[in-house]
Amino acid sequence: MQQADFKPAWWLRSPHLQTLWPAFFKKRHSLDLVNEQLELNDGDFLDLCWSKKSSGKIVLVLHGLEGSIESHYANSVVYELEQAGFRPVFMHFRGCSGRRNRLARAYHSGDTGDLSFVANYIYKKTGDQPYAAIAYSLGANVLLKWLGETAADNPLSKAVALSVPFRLHDAAKRLEMGASKIYREHLLKSLRNTYIEKFTHIESPLDIDVEQIKSFWDYDDKVTAPLHGFKGAQDYYDACSCRQFLKDINVKTRIIHSVDDPFMFETTVPNVNELSDSIDFLLTQGGGHVGFISADSIGSTYSWSDKKIIEYLLG
Repeated sequence: MQQADFKPAWWLRSPHLQTLWPAFFKKRHSLDLVNEQLELNDGDFLDLCWSKKSSGKIVLVLHGLEGSIESHYANSVVYELEQAGFRPVFMHFRGCSGRRNRLARAYHSGDTGDLSFVANYIYKKTGDQPYAAIAYSLGANVLLKWLGETAADNPLSKAVALSVPFRLHDAAKRLEMGASKIYREHLLKSLRNTYIEKFTHIESPLDIDVEQIKSFWDYDDKVTAPLHGFKGAQDYYDACSCRQFLKDINVKTRIIHSVDDPFMFETTVPNVNELSDSIDFLLTQGGGHVGFISADSIGSTYSWSDKKIIEYLLG
């Protein structure tokens, strides 16, 4: 585990500024992508965004909770991948592309089935295995869990995971504390609205009033768990937290994480003896949650994490 050389922009030293500033002020690039609706085996679908590049190693990108191709980190990394000669493919989790999915189920932090399906589909469509995958937050938990589950035959050559909720129950607790409640409120509002919008069109198998749910534990206990076959929030967190899968990873994997991430505790970070030899862990002292904004000057900010991603994929 390396103590990484990240230096935050001097006016963005707070973990909350690192987390919030890029969502509002980070430069957005104009992306020219091809959208594809991918039909799944259970009758549902998800949406992919393909680079128009016809050559280059394919890199699959996964977003975080309630994210999309519009998320600041997705926009910048897809752009940087194309600039570096890669062919990015962005995967929306079910219901996250702006179109509601068909089934009552949605997506969750341990849902590796759809990721595996997409990786196989990319191979069938192009004749090439995806070279790498990059994932953020919830998507990072999914990716690392999948890498551990499929250690014997995973198709990737490299992977990068950023701002990882290694212990899901830690994230649920941390988001109930202090200023981190602002992220809880934003994300829960989005989840509640998505639930209400979907179940005005199809019948809900649950008898709940989601407007009364005020914590992630309650949402996961009353919605996520029953919709996806878990006994409750604790069962879901125990089964899906990626920290227990890290020791089994064989794919060369870079993890980028900050000890000041306001979605987690310092103790959420795994110990060195929990990491496989394939993991290159960059631990920063600052950076917030999916932040990592540096600057050469006040008018010249850049994503340090994007640089570390491209560096790793090209290395």
